[in-house]
Amino acid sequence: MSKIIQLEQAISLINSGSSVLFGGFLSVGCAERIIDALVKKGTKDLTMIVIATDYDNKGVGKLITNRQVNKVIASHIGTNKATQTQMNDGSLKVTLTPQGTLLEQIRAAGSGLGGVLTETGLGTVVAEGKQIVNVDGRDYLLEKPIGADIALIKAYKADEKGNLVYSKTARNSNPIMAMAAKKTIVEVDEIVPVGELDPEQIITPGVFVDYLVPA
Repeated sequence: MSKIIQLEQAISLINSGSSVLFGGFLSVGCAERIIDALVKKGTKDLTMIVIATDYDNKGVGKLITNRQVNKVIASHIGTNKATQTQMNDGSLKVTLTPQGTLLEQIRAAGSGLGGVLTETGLGTVVAEGKQIVNVDGRDYLLEKPIGADIALIKAYKADEKGNLVYSKTARNSNPIMAMAAKKTIVEVDEIVPVGELDPEQIITPGVFVDYLVPA
């Protein structure tokens, strides 16, 4: 069965209340076309898992500005005033997580691991309610895996089996996000026949990709 679908089909797979992993950082490497379609459709009550909430009018930030998100797990919200305003007025729940910890939690979900151990956050409010594990005399926080219903990522090039190549720094969180969702939808600039990609350039194997949306 072909993995190539049209934008309308992709949007129909994302329901109100879905948890979504968004690839990209400050809108670089994000699935902008799919995000715009989500804004237009008005899908509500999304849980957004992302490195940064981008800008009020660019990237994933447009979904927050349009009040389609009720929970955010992110590392950086400083460039999006809508995120800050909604967090402060209580209409948006925001969980701030160090970027390294967040990506390791997502990687753990994609790799089938039970979590990751880190010293980051020990002795602070971050540790409240979390299990502390002692290894060789040192304490670590157990940070549990973070997966999602959907991953929306962006790639430069794909073959028809879903093997992905990224463009420079637009690669950022996309390969990790692709591993950790029940369904991974990729917005891709170019789709080529199987065999045309240099295997050494393939970063995400097609086994992680469910759907390809031409950009």
